[in-house]
Amino acid sequence: MSADIRYVEPGRGTRVFNYVVARLTRLGVSVWGSRVLRVRGRKTGEWRSTPVNLLTIDGVRYLVAPRGTTQWVRNLRAIGTGELAVGRRVERFRATELADTDKPAVLRAYLKRWKFEVGVFFDGVGPDAADDELLRIAPGYPVFVITSES
Repeated sequence: MSADIRYVEPGRGTRVFNYVVARLTRLGVSVWGSRVLRVRGRKTGEWRSTPVNLLTIDGVRYLVAPRGTTQWVRNLRAIGTGELAVGRRVERFRATELADTDKPAVLRAYLKRWKFEVGVFFDGVGPDAADDELLRIAPGYPVFVITSES
């Protein structure tokens, strides 16, 4: 992997937390906006799933990758579509990645909502950070605009 691509390997605590959130979300209980993201693998074409936090700002929905360029990010970049599920409700969507210059407001809102959960992945940068600080870290945090296909 290139040195300029940020990726934070999930630790045991993160894996346990993700398992619990994914399980509850699959049962139809959204935890603070959680969804199960399903994206086809870019090489295998098989469905892959992971819990994510769906952020809505002024009616626009976003997926933020707090751990950087994860497998779901790579798959979504390659495929461009996926599904978000809560229980039996499944929504098909199209994803468009934001440019780094457009990320500060989204990262700030994401941190305001979920800092307790994801703050450890932001290396001390919080929701009160200046725009230039959020712009500095933006390349390490992929952000996608989600548009419903249904």
